[in-house]
Amino acid sequence: MEYSGARILIESLVEQGVDTVFGYPGGAVLFIYDELYKHSDRIRHILVSHEQHAAHAADGYARSSGKTGVCMATSGPGATNLVTGIATAYMDSVPLVAITGNVATGLLGKDSFQEVDIAGITMPVVKHNWLVKDAAELAETVREAFIVARSGRPGPVLIDIPKDVTSNKAWWEPSDTDGTAALNARSRRLSARNSRKMFGEAELETAARMIAASKHPFIYAGGGVIAADACAELKAFAERINAPVALTLMALGALSHDHPLCTGMIGMHGTVASNKAVQKADLLITMGARFSDRVTSRADRGARNAQILQFDIDPAEINKNIKTDFEISGDIKLILQKILKTLSKYDVEVDAVNSWHDEIAHWKTKIPKAHHRKTKLHPRFIIEETGKRLGHGAIAVTDVGQHQMWAAQFYPHKRPRAFLSSGGLGTMGYGLGAALGAKVAMPDCPVVLFTGDGSFRMNCGELATFAVYKLPIIVVILNNGTLGMVRQWQHLFYEERYSETTLSRPPDFVKLADAYGLPAYRATDENTFISALNATLADNAAGKTALIDALIDIDEMVLPMVPGGKPVDEQLL
Repeated sequence: MEYSGARILIESLVEQGVDTVFGYPGGAVLFIYDELYKHSDRIRHILVSHEQHAAHAADGYARSSGKTGVCMATSGPGATNLVTGIATAYMDSVPLVAITGNVATGLLGKDSFQEVDIAGITMPVVKHNWLVKDAAELAETVREAFIVARSGRPGPVLIDIPKDVTSNKAWWEPSDTDGTAALNARSRRLSARNSRKMFGEAELETAARMIAASKHPFIYAGGGVIAADACAELKAFAERINAPVALTLMALGALSHDHPLCTGMIGMHGTVASNKAVQKADLLITMGARFSDRVTSRADRGARNAQILQFDIDPAEINKNIKTDFEISGDIKLILQKILKTLSKYDVEVDAVNSWHDEIAHWKTKIPKAHHRKTKLHPRFIIEETGKRLGHGAIAVTDVGQHQMWAAQFYPHKRPRAFLSSGGLGTMGYGLGAALGAKVAMPDCPVVLFTGDGSFRMNCGELATFAVYKLPIIVVILNNGTLGMVRQWQHLFYEERYSETTLSRPPDFVKLADAYGLPAYRATDENTFISALNATLADNAAGKTALIDALIDIDEMVLPMVPGGKPVDEQLL
Protein backbone atom coordinates (compact mmCIF):
# COMPACT_ATOMS: atom_id res chain seq x y z
CA MET A 1 0.00 0.00 0.00
CA GLU A 2 1.30 3.43 -0.90
CA TYR A 3 0.73 6.03 1.81
CA SER A 4 2.00 9.47 2.71
CA GLY A 5 4.69 9.61 5.36
CA ALA A 6 2.13 10.96 7.83
CA ARG A 7 -0.19 8.00 7.20
CA ILE A 8 2.75 5.61 7.50
CA LEU A 9 3.53 7.14 10.90
CA ILE A 10 -0.05 6.63 12.08
CA GLU A 11 -0.16 3.03 10.79
CA SER A 12 3.17 2.30 12.46
CA LEU A 13 2.02 3.72 15.79
CA VAL A 14 -1.17 1.67 15.67
CA GLU A 15 0.95 -1.36 14.85
CA GLN A 16 2.90 -0.76 18.07
CA GLY A 17 -0.29 -0.74 20.13
CA VAL A 18 -0.32 3.03 20.67
CA ASP A 19 -3.77 4.24 21.71
CA THR A 20 -2.93 7.77 22.91
CA VAL A 21 -0.60 10.56 21.81
CA PHE A 22 -0.04 13.70 23.89
CA GLY A 23 0.90 16.73 21.83
CA TYR A 24 0.56 20.23 20.46
CA PRO A 25 0.28 21.01 16.73
CA GLY A 26 2.29 23.39 14.56
CA GLY A 27 3.22 24.02 10.96
CA ALA A 28 5.84 21.28 10.62
CA VAL A 29 3.44 18.55 11.79
CA LEU A 30 0.27 19.62 9.97
CA PHE A 31 0.23 16.57 7.69
CA ILE A 32 0.55 14.33 10.77
CA TYR A 33 -2.28 16.14 12.56
CA ASP A 34 -4.42 15.85 9.45
CA GLU A 35 -3.99 12.08 9.58
CA LEU A 36 -4.71 12.07 13.33
CA TYR A 37 -7.98 13.83 12.51
CA LYS A 38 -8.86 11.18 9.91
CA HIS A 39 -7.93 8.32 12.25
CA SER A 40 -9.18 9.67 15.57
CA ASP A 41 -11.12 6.43 16.05
CA ARG A 42 -7.78 4.53 16.17
CA ILE A 43 -5.52 6.90 18.12
CA ARG A 44 -6.69 9.40 20.72
CA HIS A 45 -4.85 12.71 20.75
CA ILE A 46 -4.76 14.73 23.97
CA LEU A 47 -4.11 18.42 23.36
CA VAL A 48 -2.04 19.79 26.24
CA SER A 49 -1.43 23.41 27.18
CA HIS A 50 2.36 23.26 26.80
CA GLU A 51 4.65 20.80 25.03
CA GLN A 52 6.67 20.12 28.18
CA HIS A 53 3.55 18.65 29.74
CA ALA A 54 3.01 16.45 26.68
CA ALA A 55 6.32 14.79 27.51
CA HIS A 56 5.44 14.57 31.21
CA ALA A 57 2.03 13.10 30.30
CA ALA A 58 3.66 10.45 28.11
CA ASP A 59 6.01 9.77 31.04
CA GLY A 60 3.12 9.40 33.52
CA TYR A 61 1.27 7.17 31.04
CA ALA A 62 4.33 4.92 30.80
CA ARG A 63 5.14 4.76 34.51
CA SER A 64 1.57 3.95 35.56
CA SER A 65 0.81 1.41 32.82
CA GLY A 66 4.16 -0.16 31.96
CA LYS A 67 3.59 0.70 28.29
CA THR A 68 5.60 3.09 26.12
CA GLY A 69 4.36 6.68 26.21
CA VAL A 70 4.19 8.83 23.06
CA CYS A 71 4.34 12.62 22.72
CA MET A 72 4.49 14.92 19.71
CA ALA A 73 5.47 18.51 18.97
CA THR A 74 6.24 20.74 16.04
CA SER A 75 9.69 22.02 15.05
CA GLY A 76 11.79 24.68 16.77
CA PRO A 77 10.37 25.84 20.11
CA GLY A 78 7.79 23.06 20.11
CA ALA A 79 10.56 20.49 19.96
CA THR A 80 12.77 22.24 22.50
CA ASN A 81 9.85 22.48 24.94
CA LEU A 82 9.83 18.67 25.05
CA VAL A 83 13.46 18.47 26.20
CA THR A 84 12.89 18.85 29.96
CA GLY A 85 10.28 16.10 29.87
CA ILE A 86 12.56 13.86 27.81
CA ALA A 87 15.43 14.43 30.23
CA THR A 88 13.11 13.63 33.15
CA ALA A 89 12.22 10.29 31.54
CA TYR A 90 15.87 9.58 30.74
CA MET A 91 17.04 10.05 34.33
CA ASP A 92 14.30 7.73 35.63
CA SER A 93 14.53 5.11 32.84
CA VAL A 94 11.01 5.63 31.47
CA PRO A 95 10.16 4.24 27.98
CA LEU A 96 8.97 7.14 25.83
CA VAL A 97 8.87 7.92 22.10
CA ALA A 98 9.01 11.62 21.28
CA ILE A 99 8.04 12.61 17.73
CA THR A 100 9.00 16.03 16.40
CA GLY A 101 8.42 17.76 13.10
CA ASN A 102 11.15 19.73 11.38
CA VAL A 103 11.52 22.01 8.39
CA ALA A 104 11.61 20.40 4.93
CA THR A 105 14.80 18.50 4.09
CA GLY A 106 15.89 21.18 1.61
CA LEU A 107 15.78 23.79 4.39
CA LEU A 108 17.73 21.83 7.01
CA GLY A 109 20.91 23.51 8.16
CA LYS A 110 19.96 26.93 6.79
CA ASP A 111 18.63 28.54 9.99
CA SER A 112 15.14 28.30 8.54
CA PHE A 113 12.09 29.54 10.41
CA GLN A 114 11.46 27.36 13.49
CA GLU A 115 14.42 25.10 12.73
CA VAL A 116 16.54 23.54 15.45
CA ASP A 117 18.83 20.52 15.46
CA ILE A 118 16.65 18.66 17.95
CA ALA A 119 18.60 15.42 17.35
CA GLY A 120 21.78 17.19 18.43
CA ILE A 121 20.10 18.91 21.36
CA THR A 122 18.60 15.70 22.78
CA MET A 123 21.56 13.40 22.14
CA PRO A 124 22.71 13.39 25.82
CA VAL A 125 19.21 12.61 27.17
CA VAL A 126 17.90 9.87 24.88
CA LYS A 127 18.86 6.27 24.29
CA HIS A 128 18.89 7.02 20.57
CA ASN A 129 17.38 9.43 18.07
CA TRP A 130 16.69 9.46 14.34
CA LEU A 131 16.35 12.15 11.68
CA VAL A 132 14.21 10.52 8.98
CA LYS A 133 14.87 11.99 5.52
CA ASP A 134 13.03 9.39 3.44
CA ALA A 135 9.40 8.34 3.90
CA ALA A 136 10.39 4.80 2.90
CA GLU A 137 12.47 4.56 6.10
CA LEU A 138 9.80 5.83 8.45
CA ALA A 139 8.03 2.58 9.34
CA GLU A 140 11.28 0.76 10.08
CA THR A 141 12.43 3.68 12.20
CA VAL A 142 9.25 3.68 14.29
CA ARG A 143 9.51 -0.06 14.88
CA GLU A 144 13.14 0.21 15.89
CA ALA A 145 12.39 3.19 18.14
CA PHE A 146 9.86 1.24 20.20
CA ILE A 147 12.25 -1.68 20.56
CA VAL A 148 15.04 0.58 21.77
CA ALA A 149 12.75 2.51 24.16
CA ARG A 150 11.46 -0.54 26.01
CA SER A 151 14.26 -3.11 25.78
CA GLY A 152 17.17 -3.43 28.17
CA ARG A 153 17.21 -0.45 30.49
CA PRO A 154 14.14 1.49 29.31
CA GLY A 155 14.36 5.12 28.29
CA PRO A 156 13.23 7.82 25.88
CA VAL A 157 13.99 8.01 22.17
CA LEU A 158 13.22 10.70 19.60
CA ILE A 159 12.16 10.61 15.94
CA ASP A 160 12.59 13.87 14.03
CA ILE A 161 10.63 14.06 10.74
CA PRO A 162 11.03 16.89 8.19
CA LYS A 163 7.73 18.21 6.87
CA ASP A 164 8.20 17.01 3.27
CA VAL A 165 8.80 13.47 4.52
CA THR A 166 5.31 13.50 6.04
CA SER A 167 3.76 14.44 2.69
CA ASN A 168 5.92 12.27 0.39
CA LYS A 169 4.55 8.86 -0.63
CA ALA A 170 6.15 5.50 0.10
CA TRP A 171 5.20 1.83 0.24
CA TRP A 172 4.06 0.51 3.61
CA GLU A 173 3.71 -3.11 4.69
CA PRO A 174 2.53 -4.40 8.08
CA SER A 175 5.37 -5.81 10.13
CA ASP A 176 4.11 -9.40 9.93
CA THR A 177 4.39 -9.59 6.14
CA ASP A 178 7.16 -11.27 4.16
CA GLY A 179 8.48 -7.87 3.13
CA THR A 180 9.62 -7.11 6.68
CA ALA A 181 11.43 -10.35 7.47
CA ALA A 182 14.76 -8.54 7.43
CA LEU A 183 13.41 -5.89 9.76
CA ASN A 184 12.02 -8.49 12.15
CA ALA A 185 15.40 -10.21 12.24
CA ARG A 186 17.03 -6.88 13.00
CA SER A 187 14.46 -6.23 15.72
CA ARG A 188 15.24 -9.56 17.34
CA ARG A 189 18.93 -8.76 17.29
CA LEU A 190 18.30 -5.35 18.87
CA SER A 191 16.06 -6.85 21.52
CA ALA A 192 18.59 -9.58 22.32
CA ARG A 193 21.41 -7.05 22.48
CA ASN A 194 19.44 -4.91 24.89
CA SER A 195 18.24 -7.75 27.13
CA ARG A 196 21.81 -8.11 28.46
CA LYS A 197 21.65 -11.74 29.59
CA MET A 198 25.28 -11.58 30.60
CA PHE A 199 25.46 -14.17 33.36
CA GLY A 200 25.59 -17.93 33.85
CA GLU A 201 25.60 -20.59 36.57
CA ALA A 202 29.07 -19.66 37.82
CA GLU A 203 27.97 -16.09 38.58
CA LEU A 204 24.79 -17.31 40.30
CA GLU A 205 26.77 -19.73 42.46
CA THR A 206 29.19 -17.02 43.57
CA ALA A 207 26.34 -14.69 44.50
CA ALA A 208 24.52 -17.46 46.36
CA ARG A 209 27.62 -18.27 48.40
CA MET A 210 28.01 -14.62 49.39
CA ILE A 211 24.37 -14.49 50.48
CA ALA A 212 24.53 -17.74 52.44
CA ALA A 213 27.67 -16.61 54.29
CA SER A 214 26.14 -13.30 55.34
CA LYS A 215 24.90 -12.73 58.88
CA HIS A 216 23.48 -9.25 58.28
CA PRO A 217 22.21 -9.17 54.68
CA PHE A 218 20.43 -6.04 53.50
CA ILE A 219 18.63 -5.37 50.21
CA TYR A 220 18.75 -1.95 48.52
CA ALA A 221 16.15 -1.98 45.73
CA GLY A 222 15.67 0.70 43.07
CA GLY A 223 13.28 1.59 40.32
CA GLY A 224 14.81 -1.05 38.05
CA VAL A 225 12.88 -3.67 40.03
CA ILE A 226 9.59 -2.08 38.99
CA ALA A 227 10.78 -1.50 35.42
CA ALA A 228 11.64 -5.20 35.17
CA ASP A 229 8.25 -6.24 36.60
CA ALA A 230 10.22 -8.07 39.29
CA CYS A 231 8.35 -7.03 42.45
CA ALA A 232 7.02 -10.54 43.14
CA GLU A 233 10.54 -11.89 42.73
CA LEU A 234 11.92 -9.23 45.09
CA LYS A 235 9.40 -10.25 47.76
CA ALA A 236 10.15 -13.95 47.30
CA PHE A 237 13.91 -13.33 47.40
CA ALA A 238 13.73 -11.14 50.52
CA GLU A 239 11.56 -13.70 52.33
CA ARG A 240 13.81 -16.56 51.24
CA ILE A 241 16.92 -14.98 52.81
CA ASN A 242 14.93 -13.08 55.47
CA ALA A 243 16.66 -9.82 54.59
CA PRO A 244 15.38 -6.29 55.31
CA VAL A 245 14.58 -4.22 52.21
CA ALA A 246 15.17 -0.50 51.73
CA LEU A 247 13.63 1.24 48.75
CA THR A 248 14.70 4.25 46.73
CA LEU A 249 12.22 6.99 45.83
CA MET A 250 11.76 5.30 42.43
CA ALA A 251 11.08 1.91 44.03
CA LEU A 252 8.36 2.87 46.52
CA GLY A 253 5.62 0.26 46.23
CA ALA A 254 7.96 -2.46 44.93
CA LEU A 255 7.48 -4.02 48.38
CA SER A 256 4.45 -2.96 50.41
CA HIS A 257 5.27 -0.39 53.07
CA ASP A 258 3.69 -2.60 55.75
CA HIS A 259 5.59 -5.76 54.87
CA PRO A 260 7.64 -6.81 57.94
CA LEU A 261 10.86 -6.77 55.91
CA CYS A 262 10.35 -3.28 54.47
CA THR A 263 12.41 -0.58 56.21
CA GLY A 264 11.15 2.24 54.00
CA MET A 265 12.96 4.79 51.91
CA ILE A 266 16.74 5.09 52.04
CA GLY A 267 18.90 8.17 51.59
CA MET A 268 18.86 11.87 52.40
CA HIS A 269 15.29 11.80 53.74
CA GLY A 270 15.18 8.06 54.37
CA THR A 271 14.11 6.29 57.54
CA VAL A 272 16.43 5.74 60.47
CA ALA A 273 16.05 1.99 60.00
CA SER A 274 17.12 2.04 56.35
CA ASN A 275 20.03 4.41 56.88
CA LYS A 276 21.35 2.70 60.02
CA ALA A 277 20.96 -0.78 58.57
CA VAL A 278 22.91 -0.06 55.39
CA GLN A 279 25.85 1.02 57.56
CA LYS A 280 25.80 -2.12 59.72
CA ALA A 281 25.03 -4.72 57.05
CA ASP A 282 27.77 -7.18 56.17
CA LEU A 283 26.30 -7.77 52.70
CA LEU A 284 24.53 -5.08 50.70
CA ILE A 285 22.52 -6.60 47.85
CA THR A 286 21.73 -3.84 45.37
CA MET A 287 19.25 -4.40 42.56
CA GLY A 288 18.01 -1.99 39.93
CA ALA A 289 19.57 0.98 41.73
CA ARG A 290 22.45 3.23 40.76
CA PHE A 291 23.90 4.48 44.07
CA SER A 292 22.65 8.03 43.52
CA ASP A 293 24.28 10.72 45.61
CA ARG A 294 20.88 11.30 47.26
CA VAL A 295 21.13 7.73 48.58
CA THR A 296 24.83 7.38 49.37
CA SER A 297 25.60 10.97 50.49
CA ARG A 298 29.29 10.42 51.34
CA ALA A 299 30.08 7.46 49.14
CA ASP A 300 33.46 6.88 50.81
CA ARG A 301 31.70 6.29 54.14
CA GLY A 302 28.69 4.36 52.90
CA ALA A 303 27.99 0.66 53.60
CA ARG A 304 31.36 0.64 55.33
CA ASN A 305 31.05 -2.85 56.84
CA ALA A 306 29.54 -4.56 53.83
CA GLN A 307 30.53 -6.50 50.82
CA ILE A 308 28.53 -5.16 47.89
CA LEU A 309 26.68 -7.44 45.49
CA GLN A 310 25.02 -5.59 42.61
CA PHE A 311 22.39 -6.76 40.12
CA ASP A 312 21.70 -4.36 37.24
CA ILE A 313 20.64 -4.58 33.61
CA ASP A 314 22.97 -1.74 32.63
CA PRO A 315 26.68 -2.65 32.91
CA ALA A 316 27.51 1.07 32.82
CA GLU A 317 25.98 1.46 36.31
CA ILE A 318 28.23 -1.17 37.86
CA ASN A 319 31.31 0.28 39.58
CA LYS A 320 30.28 3.78 38.39
CA ASN A 321 29.53 5.37 41.77
CA ILE A 322 30.44 2.59 44.21
CA LYS A 323 32.93 -0.23 43.72
CA THR A 324 31.27 -3.62 44.05
CA ASP A 325 32.71 -6.89 45.32
CA PHE A 326 30.70 -8.91 42.82
CA GLU A 327 28.06 -8.13 40.24
CA ILE A 328 25.65 -9.78 37.87
CA SER A 329 24.53 -7.79 34.83
CA GLY A 330 21.21 -8.80 33.35
CA ASP A 331 17.44 -8.58 33.64
CA ILE A 332 16.54 -8.28 37.35
CA LYS A 333 13.49 -10.52 37.04
CA LEU A 334 15.52 -13.28 35.41
CA ILE A 335 18.40 -12.91 37.87
CA LEU A 336 16.11 -13.23 40.89
CA GLN A 337 14.21 -16.18 39.41
CA LYS A 338 17.44 -18.05 38.79
CA ILE A 339 19.17 -17.13 42.03
CA LEU A 340 16.16 -18.34 44.02
CA LYS A 341 16.68 -21.75 42.45
CA THR A 342 20.42 -21.64 43.14
CA LEU A 343 19.83 -20.66 46.78
CA SER A 344 17.87 -23.87 47.35
CA LYS A 345 21.28 -25.56 47.85
CA TYR A 346 22.21 -23.23 50.71
CA ASP A 347 21.09 -22.55 54.29
CA VAL A 348 20.74 -19.15 55.91
CA GLU A 349 22.10 -18.69 59.46
CA VAL A 350 18.69 -18.16 61.05
CA ASP A 351 19.81 -17.20 64.57
CA ALA A 352 22.15 -14.50 63.33
CA VAL A 353 19.51 -13.17 60.98
CA ASN A 354 16.93 -13.02 63.77
CA SER A 355 19.21 -10.94 66.00
CA TRP A 356 19.76 -8.67 63.00
CA HIS A 357 16.00 -8.21 62.74
CA ASP A 358 15.75 -7.32 66.40
CA GLU A 359 18.15 -4.46 65.77
CA ILE A 360 16.16 -3.41 62.68
CA ALA A 361 12.95 -3.41 64.73
CA HIS A 362 14.58 -1.12 67.30
CA TRP A 363 15.65 1.34 64.58
CA LYS A 364 12.11 1.37 63.19
CA THR A 365 10.97 2.94 66.48
CA LYS A 366 13.32 5.90 65.95
CA ILE A 367 10.89 8.26 64.28
CA PRO A 368 11.44 12.03 64.34
CA LYS A 369 9.13 13.84 66.72
CA ALA A 370 6.04 15.09 64.95
CA HIS A 371 5.67 18.84 64.92
CA HIS A 372 2.13 18.90 63.66
CA ARG A 373 0.50 19.52 67.04
CA LYS A 374 1.96 23.02 67.06
CA THR A 375 0.32 23.78 63.71
CA LYS A 376 -3.31 23.51 62.65
CA LEU A 377 -2.63 21.44 59.54
CA HIS A 378 0.39 19.21 59.07
CA PRO A 379 1.58 17.53 55.82
CA ARG A 380 1.55 14.12 57.47
CA PHE A 381 -2.14 14.43 58.31
CA ILE A 382 -2.96 15.63 54.79
CA ILE A 383 -1.13 12.80 53.06
CA GLU A 384 -2.12 9.97 55.39
CA GLU A 385 -5.80 10.94 55.37
CA THR A 386 -5.83 11.24 51.59
CA GLY A 387 -4.20 7.83 51.27
CA LYS A 388 -6.75 6.26 53.62
CA ARG A 389 -9.71 7.69 51.73
CA LEU A 390 -8.48 6.84 48.23
CA GLY A 391 -7.44 3.27 49.04
CA HIS A 392 -4.71 1.07 47.64
CA GLY A 393 -5.95 1.23 44.05
CA ALA A 394 -5.07 4.90 43.77
CA ILE A 395 -2.10 6.46 41.99
CA ALA A 396 -0.21 9.22 43.80
CA VAL A 397 1.76 11.75 41.75
CA THR A 398 4.05 14.47 43.05
CA ASP A 399 5.88 17.51 41.84
CA VAL A 400 9.30 18.20 43.40
CA GLY A 401 10.11 19.68 46.81
CA GLN A 402 9.13 19.15 50.42
CA HIS A 403 5.69 17.82 49.50
CA GLN A 404 7.41 15.15 47.38
CA MET A 405 9.41 13.86 50.35
CA TRP A 406 6.41 14.00 52.68
CA ALA A 407 4.43 11.96 50.15
CA ALA A 408 7.32 9.49 49.94
CA GLN A 409 7.42 9.19 53.72
CA PHE A 410 3.74 9.20 54.68
CA TYR A 411 1.69 7.88 51.75
CA PRO A 412 0.76 4.16 52.09
CA HIS A 413 2.79 2.64 49.26
CA LYS A 414 1.21 -0.77 48.71
CA ARG A 415 1.91 -1.60 45.07
CA PRO A 416 4.24 -0.77 42.17
CA ARG A 417 3.47 1.85 39.50
CA ALA A 418 1.27 3.74 41.94
CA PHE A 419 3.74 6.46 42.98
CA LEU A 420 4.96 8.73 40.18
CA SER A 421 7.64 11.29 40.90
CA SER A 422 10.60 12.90 39.16
CA GLY A 423 13.57 11.42 40.96
CA GLY A 424 16.79 11.83 39.04
CA LEU A 425 16.15 15.21 37.42
CA GLY A 426 13.92 16.65 40.16
CA THR A 427 11.63 18.48 37.75
CA MET A 428 9.34 21.09 39.28
CA GLY A 429 6.28 21.28 37.05
CA TYR A 430 6.24 17.52 36.43
CA GLY A 431 3.08 16.80 38.40
CA LEU A 432 -0.01 17.85 36.44
CA GLY A 433 1.33 16.44 33.17
CA ALA A 434 2.25 13.13 34.81
CA ALA A 435 -1.13 12.95 36.55
CA LEU A 436 -2.79 13.55 33.17
CA GLY A 437 -0.89 10.65 31.63
CA ALA A 438 -1.65 8.37 34.56
CA LYS A 439 -5.38 9.12 34.43
CA VAL A 440 -5.54 8.53 30.67
CA ALA A 441 -3.62 5.24 31.02
CA MET A 442 -5.51 4.02 34.09
CA PRO A 443 -8.97 5.64 33.93
CA ASP A 444 -10.46 3.41 36.63
CA CYS A 445 -7.80 4.31 39.22
CA PRO A 446 -8.24 7.36 41.46
CA VAL A 447 -5.34 9.79 40.87
CA VAL A 448 -4.12 12.36 43.39
CA LEU A 449 -1.45 14.98 42.79
CA PHE A 450 0.46 16.26 45.80
CA THR A 451 2.13 19.50 44.80
CA GLY A 452 3.59 22.65 46.31
CA ASP A 453 2.64 26.23 45.58
CA GLY A 454 6.00 26.76 43.83
CA SER A 455 5.70 23.71 41.59
CA PHE A 456 2.01 24.24 40.85
CA ARG A 457 2.64 27.73 39.47
CA MET A 458 4.84 26.11 36.81
CA ASN A 459 2.13 23.84 35.41
CA CYS A 460 -1.24 25.24 36.47
CA GLY A 461 -2.25 26.02 32.89
CA GLU A 462 -2.71 22.29 32.39
CA LEU A 463 -5.92 22.51 34.43
CA ALA A 464 -7.54 23.42 31.12
CA THR A 465 -6.75 19.95 29.80
CA PHE A 466 -8.48 18.25 32.73
CA ALA A 467 -11.50 20.51 32.34
CA VAL A 468 -11.89 19.95 28.59
CA TYR A 469 -11.36 16.18 28.62
CA LYS A 470 -13.33 15.69 31.86
CA LEU A 471 -10.54 13.72 33.52
CA PRO A 472 -11.17 13.65 37.28
CA ILE A 473 -8.19 13.86 39.63
CA ILE A 474 -7.61 15.45 43.04
CA VAL A 475 -4.99 18.21 43.27
CA VAL A 476 -3.70 18.85 46.79
CA ILE A 477 -1.50 21.94 47.07
CA LEU A 478 0.60 21.93 50.23
CA ASN A 479 0.78 25.71 50.32
CA ASN A 480 3.42 27.12 52.65
CA GLY A 481 4.00 30.33 50.71
CA THR A 482 7.62 29.49 49.97
CA LEU A 483 10.00 27.31 47.99
CA GLY A 484 10.00 24.98 50.96
CA MET A 485 12.96 22.70 50.33
CA VAL A 486 15.23 25.60 49.40
CA ARG A 487 14.03 27.54 52.46
CA GLN A 488 14.81 24.50 54.64
CA TRP A 489 18.40 24.53 53.44
CA GLN A 490 18.59 28.29 53.92
CA HIS A 491 17.30 27.84 57.48
CA LEU A 492 19.75 25.09 58.36
CA PHE A 493 22.90 26.05 56.47
CA TYR A 494 22.62 29.70 55.30
CA GLU A 495 21.85 31.47 58.59
CA GLU A 496 18.20 32.02 57.66
CA ARG A 497 18.93 34.26 54.71
CA TYR A 498 15.76 33.51 52.75
CA SER A 499 16.95 34.82 49.41
CA GLU A 500 14.15 34.79 46.79
CA THR A 501 12.27 31.85 48.27
CA THR A 502 9.23 33.54 49.86
CA LEU A 503 6.27 33.37 47.46
CA SER A 504 4.01 36.18 48.65
CA ARG A 505 2.38 36.59 45.27
CA PRO A 506 -0.76 35.70 43.30
CA PRO A 507 -2.69 33.76 42.23
CA ASP A 508 -5.39 32.70 44.62
CA PHE A 509 -5.48 29.01 43.68
CA VAL A 510 -9.16 28.59 44.53
CA LYS A 511 -10.09 31.46 42.22
CA LEU A 512 -7.73 30.14 39.56
CA ALA A 513 -9.45 26.75 39.56
CA ASP A 514 -12.81 28.50 39.29
CA ALA A 515 -11.54 30.32 36.20
CA TYR A 516 -11.01 26.91 34.60
CA GLY A 517 -14.51 25.83 35.63
CA LEU A 518 -13.19 23.45 38.31
CA PRO A 519 -14.30 23.20 41.95
CA ALA A 520 -11.75 24.16 44.61
CA TYR A 521 -11.59 24.38 48.39
CA ARG A 522 -9.32 25.95 50.99
CA ALA A 523 -8.24 24.04 54.08
CA THR A 524 -6.70 25.72 57.12
CA ASP A 525 -7.01 22.97 59.74
CA GLU A 526 -7.77 19.28 60.02
CA ASN A 527 -11.55 19.71 60.04
CA THR A 528 -11.66 21.92 56.98
CA PHE A 529 -9.27 19.57 55.18
CA ILE A 530 -11.52 16.56 55.82
CA SER A 531 -14.51 18.57 54.56
CA ALA A 532 -12.57 19.60 51.45
CA LEU A 533 -11.44 16.03 50.82
CA ASN A 534 -15.03 14.76 51.07
CA ALA A 535 -16.13 17.41 48.60
CA THR A 536 -13.36 16.60 46.10
CA LEU A 537 -14.22 12.90 46.23
CA ALA A 538 -17.81 13.80 45.36
CA ASP A 539 -16.57 16.05 42.54
CA ASN A 540 -14.40 13.23 41.19
CA ALA A 541 -17.38 10.89 41.25
CA ALA A 542 -19.18 13.45 39.10
CA GLY A 543 -16.30 13.45 36.62
CA LYS A 544 -14.60 16.68 37.70
CA THR A 545 -11.04 17.46 38.71
CA ALA A 546 -11.05 19.27 42.06
CA LEU A 547 -8.40 21.21 43.97
CA ILE A 548 -7.60 21.66 47.65
CA ASP A 549 -5.46 24.63 48.68
CA ALA A 550 -4.10 23.34 52.01
CA LEU A 551 -2.34 26.02 54.04
CA ILE A 552 0.61 24.70 56.05
CA ASP A 553 3.30 26.32 58.19
CA ILE A 554 6.08 28.08 56.28
CA ASP A 555 8.79 26.60 58.54
CA GLU A 556 7.67 22.96 58.52
CA MET A 557 10.65 20.74 57.62
CA VAL A 558 11.24 17.37 56.02
CA LEU A 559 12.90 15.13 58.59
CA PRO A 560 14.97 12.97 58.89
CA MET A 561 17.59 14.73 56.80
CA VAL A 562 21.21 13.89 56.05
CA PRO A 563 23.20 17.12 55.74
CA GLY A 564 25.41 17.38 52.67
CA GLY A 565 28.79 15.73 53.14
CA LYS A 566 27.69 13.52 56.05
CA PRO A 567 27.32 9.71 56.05
CA VAL A 568 23.74 8.51 55.65
CA ASP A 569 23.44 7.40 59.28
CA GLU A 570 24.23 10.90 60.61
CA GLN A 571 20.71 12.27 60.30
CA LEU A 572 18.99 15.35 61.65
CA LEU A 573 15.92 14.10 63.50
